[in-house]
Amino acid sequence: MKQPLHIVKIGGNVIDNPEKLAAFLKDFSGIKEPKILIHGGGKIATELAEKMDIPQQMIDGRRITDAETLKLITMVYGGLISKNIVAALSANGDIALGLSGADANSVLADKRPVNPVDFGFVGDIQSVNTENIARLLQAGFVPVFCAITHNGGGQLLNTNADTMASSIATAMSGNYESFLYYCFEKKGVLEDVNDDNSVISEINPSSYEGLKQEGKIFQGMIPKLDNAFSAIRKGVKAVHILQAEDLSSSILTKKAYGTKITA
Repeated sequence: MKQPLHIVKIGGNVIDNPEKLAAFLKDFSGIKEPKILIHGGGKIATELAEKMDIPQQMIDGRRITDAETLKLITMVYGGLISKNIVAALSANGDIALGLSGADANSVLADKRPVNPVDFGFVGDIQSVNTENIARLLQAGFVPVFCAITHNGGGQLLNTNADTMASSIATAMSGNYESFLYYCFEKKGVLEDVNDDNSVISEINPSSYEGLKQEGKIFQGMIPKLDNAFSAIRKGVKAVHILQAEDLSSSILTKKAYGTKITA
């Protein structure tokens, strides 16, 4: 029987709120089974870019990563956010290790081709080094990945954090029973974005298509759900999209919180 592995992506406004982030990390530290944390940090990078006069361009919610922006997000994701998260987890008793995809050659990516938009130094994941990540887990470390990968030739690349979480969960499912959690400030996927109580408890491929056609799911939630369905199809045991405050209860009680993604 495979050992459970919890892959948790934290993003949204939780990353930007010190109190909410501290509470989430305390809950995350309470998970005693093997676990991996993946974090985003787009809003903080955008705020610092403005202060540093580095122009930012977004297309359909995706950041154009030119050379100066890559320097910025490497500092923000791999430095500021990563080390603050690692310090908090260490204070809570975890043996946390802040990583990018370049560290331990963990996540290899190719620069996204220009088709038709040139996204700059953005990486599409090609492979995950499950052996090296498993070594860290077996040694008792808690890997904390920021959303930066590399191409194997010395070039760092900006990568979507949701995709990173899905790719790592999928790859690790060969050796573990992988559970993937997308945590943010909402209670789950909402049927009405203005009503926090309109949580959709379960989404399957058929209902997903219907929700998109009805215009109830759009913008940033679509890539997240696409990643969730990809993970389920490729061997991840379960995928949940839920409020950060509900993560530990979901894992400890095995009760369904937020939105469950099913094949």
